[in-house]
Amino acid sequence: MAESVSETEDLTFTCPRCEAQAVEAFYGPCSHCRALLREQYAGLEKDVEAEEYAPKMNVTPNAVALKE
Repeated sequence: MAESVSETEDLTFTCPRCEAQAVEAFYGPCSHCRALLREQYAGLEKDVEAEEYAPKMNVTPNAVALKE
């Protein structure tokens, strides 16, 4: 049977960003790199307004119902 990984176990891995050894709960940038990324991109958020969804009309509505 496969061993399950507990959420409290820390993983030892090489940081994919700075290539330093890291001990973290999840794989990804180390805590130092995460702090640098937060600092670098802080305040760059912007509100994005998506246009309203309009379904593409390839066929006329109820085309099957109008078929004789």
